[in-house]
Amino acid sequence: MIFAPWTPAGFIELELRRRVARARATQDRGASAIEWVIITGILVAVAVAVGAVLYARITEEANSITIPDAPGGGGGGNE
Repeated sequence: MIFAPWTPAGFIELELRRRVARARATQDRGASAIEWVIITGILVAVAVAVGAVLYARITEEANSITIPDAPGGGGGGNE
């Protein structure tokens, strides 16, 4: 269906046709997008791995802290 170019539907149709023609004209744009997805995936995996290591080390250190019992039994002072 062809719309008049000065209408909103016509403008959208022209814009879609322009984008499709541009995408078909260049073969490298898709490859570039795939490369970015792969790079982003690798960086996310590295960030998750670093976060997991940090979490494990911090949890280990936190669990190794000994807290002495409070004098008087720690009953809250109502004894």
